[in-house]
Amino acid sequence: MKRTILLFGVLSLIVRGEEEVKVVGGHVFAWPFLEAGEMQPRGGTTKGAEVTLETQSSKQWAELQKDGSKYEKDVRGILAMAGNYRVSFDFVETMGFRENYTPPKPYFSWGTEHVQVIQYDEDFISLQHTLVMFFKDEDGKESGPYLVKHWRQDWTYEDTDLHTYQGYLTWKRERKSPQEAKGTWTQAVFQVDDSPRYEVVGEWVHESGLSMWKSESCARPLPRREFSVRDDYHVLEGTHEITITPTGWVHVQNNQKLSLGEKGERSYVGQELGLNRYERISEPSLVAAEESWAKTKDYWAEVREMWEEVYSKRETFTLKPLVDERKLYQEHFKFAGEAEEVGYEAAAGRAHARETILKFLVDSSEAKNGKY
Repeated sequence: MKRTILLFGVLSLIVRGEEEVKVVGGHVFAWPFLEAGEMQPRGGTTKGAEVTLETQSSKQWAELQKDGSKYEKDVRGILAMAGNYRVSFDFVETMGFRENYTPPKPYFSWGTEHVQVIQYDEDFISLQHTLVMFFKDEDGKESGPYLVKHWRQDWTYEDTDLHTYQGYLTWKRERKSPQEAKGTWTQAVFQVDDSPRYEVVGEWVHESGLSMWKSESCARPLPRREFSVRDDYHVLEGTHEITITPTGWVHVQNNQKLSLGEKGERSYVGQELGLNRYERISEPSLVAAEESWAKTKDYWAEVREMWEEVYSKRETFTLKPLVDERKLYQEHFKFAGEAEEVGYEAAAGRAHARETILKFLVDSSEAKNGKY
């Protein structure tokens, strides 16, 4: 007997009798009339370690349920994002805006990630993400942990001085009035090398057990999952929602893909939905992230300080994608890796951070539409 069933967006072909059971996964909720095999997700193909999910509500969640002012609950919501997680990154393009549109394959990957608070001052919180990866080979043997400094998110209360993405690796200062900023938090997101990615204004909502931050729309560079395979658009525009759950948090994105022309014309290519799920874990241990950070944090502090100088002195700035055939993150990672191995020397670290960033900066007056 053969029958087809649809469960939770996965099309499964069940074959009973002597035939083998075959299961075909697909993101068919967005394209239900396409063959599931055509929409197999691209993304990571390696096998990770088994994880043990936390089943009890976290202490951070319990804190959010207590009475407090809206500001106090906002802070608790941001701090609730710290912890150890299994993180899944799930994106599907839901519509296209050009003739003869064919939907691309969805994207899916996952990993284990540590999120820690690296700065907590009045009205400012900084969270550093670190991928801590374990792999299984074909024989089931595990190796790791392998660490990669991942993205960083800075939260600022009633921020009036933003740096927003303009396209072509160019950022521009945007000022808000105190009245416009009242009650809001900006989330500034940075690349793995602490160079800017995007900054956007939003506001936390706490109601009936729900704690959610909703952003305004903002522009940002193409993520790595896209710029390695797409060249038909230049900017992601969209809104974000971050919602705290009893055992983690969820980041939802609604993105439009925008093409920029030589003469400033704008054309939307498509739209996608993204859902990144952070689920708290108790195993495997991700303590290696904190051990590594303890050895490299002084260097990354110098990198951040140099960027603050750039922000304070330049209304607009542009970054070169390559210098001497190397990317910015490669220069920083090489120095940080050596510091972790042999020890950190403050003067050398400060000089390297400054010189590296300066050689990747371009005066916007020298760049035509951010191109050089």
